[in-house]
Amino acid sequence: MFEKLLWRSLAAVAAVTLLMGTAPAVTIETVPVANLENTGEWSGQSYGGWGPDRLCGAVGYNYRIGTYEVTAGQYRDFLNDVDPNGTNTDGLYNSSMDSLSYGCQITWNSGSSTYDFSGRPSGAEADWEDRPVNYVSWYDAAMFANWLTSGNIHQGAYDTTTGDPVYWGDSDGSKYTGITPHDSAAMGALVATYGEVWVIPTEDEWYKAAYHKNDGDTGNYFDYPTSSNSAPGYVDNDGELSGTSIPFVDGVTDPGNYATYDADQAMDAIGPDYYRTEVGEWENSDSPYGTFDQGGNITEWTEALIGSDRVFRGSAFPSGGVSLHAAWRSDAFPTHEYETIGFRVASIPEPGSITLLVYGALGLFAYGWRRRRR
Repeated sequence: MFEKLLWRSLAAVAAVTLLMGTAPAVTIETVPVANLENTGEWSGQSYGGWGPDRLCGAVGYNYRIGTYEVTAGQYRDFLNDVDPNGTNTDGLYNSSMDSLSYGCQITWNSGSSTYDFSGRPSGAEADWEDRPVNYVSWYDAAMFANWLTSGNIHQGAYDTTTGDPVYWGDSDGSKYTGITPHDSAAMGALVATYGEVWVIPTEDEWYKAAYHKNDGDTGNYFDYPTSSNSAPGYVDNDGELSGTSIPFVDGVTDPGNYATYDADQAMDAIGPDYYRTEVGEWENSDSPYGTFDQGGNITEWTEALIGSDRVFRGSAFPSGGVSLHAAWRSDAFPTHEYETIGFRVASIPEPGSITLLVYGALGLFAYGWRRRRR
């Protein structure tokens, strides 16, 4: 009897492992976010920021969040996998990515029948791959997360299968309810199926990873996502690191507490043609949990709602410094696709839990085998 139960358990593990194997070959680097009893802090217009006041940052479960924003290269690989013929049936590609100067320069190359960077205004393809994707809606981000989970844009934490395909069952897109709560039994069932489930971060998950001091189960937060209470440095109108005479080039040494934004409101961050830095450019300006660019470069979708809109956080390359602050909550209609909005993803639970399940089953086998031998 014991052997039958064991082999059923191992068969289930193997089945889950096979399901995990269907996920796409795109690497998303993540960092763990723990301190499960941390408390939140107030954010919003009454606290020097923007948007309705809300207590932000308390998360009572383990999760991981992307070290970096999703890049144009990762999104290109996504498009080539799910839309190999360029029909764009699900509206995942916006031609502004290529046609407008602020775009991330992903191009549908009809001659080669592939998404690439062949329409770029300058540089090599590699010069564009590691900058954040933009002109993506909240729904695009959700389908990307599903794809990371299952290899299918319609299977994962977001139910895309009911109602109007544009809004997934909600006629105005404002109160879409097909989101699997991250700490729910339904999410546990998805984890049992896929081993790891990718999501758009909740506002609390995003906020904690950006601002919490990672000093235990506290309510201590920095004002900026660069582990600082002072506004970050930037690339000034002379193309130099602010407060220095050091010219900006890709890979320049980061003095610490820098971000990609337009504090002097003239050149739009690093200026043309790229505007956005490669993700992780400011290597000494990470959050206490080890994320990069949660302030500057591109703003990022979250799952939270303000009225009919979805909340996005952080600041972007053409923006001033006010929206870098923890008190700033911005929002936009979820179908909108702007040059200033991209996203990062999170995962539930921590990777490796399925491995623990395998080891647990093997341990159970060893224990039962020893008992049978006595």
